[in-house]
Amino acid sequence: MTIRLWNTRTRALEDFVPLDASNVRMYVCGPTVYDRAHLGNARPVVVFDVLNRLLRHVYGDDHVTYVRNFTDVDDKINAEAVRRRDAGAAGTLEELIRQRTDETIAWYHADMDALGAMRPDHEPRATEYIGAMVAMIADLIAKGHAYAAEGHVLFRVRSYKDYGALSGRTVDDMIAGARVEVAPFKEDPMDFVLWKPSDAETPGWDSPWGRGRPGWHIECSAMSHELLGASFDIHGGGIDLQFPHHENEIAQSCCAHPEAGFARYWLHNEMLLVEGKKMSKSLGNFFTVRDLLDQGVPGEVIRFVFLMTHYRKPMDWTAEKAAQAKSVLWDWAAMVHARAGVKGKNNIHGFVMDKALVNALSDDLNTASALSRLHELAGLGRAVSNEGNLALAQLFHGLKDLMGIDLEDFYDRLRPRTSEDHLERLSMSLQHSRLHKDWNAADALKSGLVAAGVNVMIGKDGITLEPGPNFDPARLEALK
Repeated sequence: MTIRLWNTRTRALEDFVPLDASNVRMYVCGPTVYDRAHLGNARPVVVFDVLNRLLRHVYGDDHVTYVRNFTDVDDKINAEAVRRRDAGAAGTLEELIRQRTDETIAWYHADMDALGAMRPDHEPRATEYIGAMVAMIADLIAKGHAYAAEGHVLFRVRSYKDYGALSGRTVDDMIAGARVEVAPFKEDPMDFVLWKPSDAETPGWDSPWGRGRPGWHIECSAMSHELLGASFDIHGGGIDLQFPHHENEIAQSCCAHPEAGFARYWLHNEMLLVEGKKMSKSLGNFFTVRDLLDQGVPGEVIRFVFLMTHYRKPMDWTAEKAAQAKSVLWDWAAMVHARAGVKGKNNIHGFVMDKALVNALSDDLNTASALSRLHELAGLGRAVSNEGNLALAQLFHGLKDLMGIDLEDFYDRLRPRTSEDHLERLSMSLQHSRLHKDWNAADALKSGLVAAGVNVMIGKDGITLEPGPNFDPARLEALK
């Protein structure tokens, strides 16, 4: 099985060949933990979760190492802690910062779990790797790639000749077109901060350059090196991180470890829109993952909408897409529920993961094509036969193992809690009317059931009634 990925760095679709097939390594930039994750934050989580699942399918679950960090030292976090302290919260500033980051990480886990995302193998917190950052900064200074000035340490951008290769820009062009912070202690406007001083109230750590804290970019370079080595396979994140964050990561990592190549494949997902517009608070279309979950939008539906668009294209979240996704998932889930045997791989003769589905995902994570294949499998699975059972099993396990949506969980959580006995009586009544050719009564009861949101399935083996996604218990109770 050959996986092909679009490498942002080379701007080409390439065959993925890992450095070590027994330990495929991937690093993805995680959140800065000061508040709830908004919907756009969730897109890279889902994208790289699918890639993680695909890699584990191809190379084996024990042969993939996936790292996604938490940035828990940041000026926004500090500001929130100060706000809480000034509002009367008990504890030191450091304790309030820890409380806030612990709370936000717990929120993040709960929200991403609801989207079906597997936890990475490692989730390092930046504050746990300050020593590694200080050591890398000291090494960059020793090699002439960084310099200390007025309590700061800055990276000397022009010391790395390939700076700009990832984003396709030259340093001079960037200076001409960018709004760059020009501080008097900078040798060059493009030089960026590796270490900055902390005052008495700001969190800080001792270093050769005084008490301070790391810049944002050095965090990921240090953590990826500690957990994955100087060279690893895949580095991912949102397109908004391509410059300057990823560009700066490459520069400092390649200068610190010139014998290595840092990340070999760079993947970036495109941005998210809401009803065709950029998400913003001023437009009133800004919301978090938790907002949608609390409104009753299932996590599986959110994930399915994400998967409908290729990761390298802008994704438009719409209410219409969400409704469509919920309807499709319910249809599939009810079909699987009606034939529970397909949920066990060992129950299905000749079961293997569907090759066409795997091929679609192996083609640069073409999730839209993968969903098309799942629709085909659903169509084939409607046949009550060995072939139909195999197709339905491939739908269920492909969606669960590779796409991250468990139809069984979805069905159990969304299934309306109503009287099983009442549904059974109505089923027997409908069967009786049909058996005695009382077609008026049969049609009236069937119409009432459909109006109540019940799926009516009539086959040679009998009648099955299943509450659908628009089930109305009051209407059902009115039927006799």
